[in-house]
Amino acid sequence: MSLAISWTDNAKQTFADTILQIESKWGEKSAEKFVREANRIIQSIASQPYLFKASYSENLRQALITKQTSMFYEVYSSHIVILYFWDNRQEPIL
Repeated sequence: MSLAISWTDNAKQTFADTILQIESKWGEKSAEKFVREANRIIQSIASQPYLFKASYSENLRQALITKQTSMFYEVYSSHIVILYFWDNRQEPIL
């Protein structure tokens, strides 16, 4: 059984910003590879929502997309909400 996936506005914006940053530094092919990997991981969590490690609470999860980028998402009984994408080289938000 796959859970429905929804994106917050912040997730959409940080995803787009990440793609632009990858394109400007490493080119279009690298950006396309990132998008493919993100989509693969999103499909994986739809069927296995607890696949990635918990962060701050049991339902808040952090998926590593690349070693530079993580995706944070929240698991509910009927759906998953993608919260935002994070550059792992930044200082953490506390």
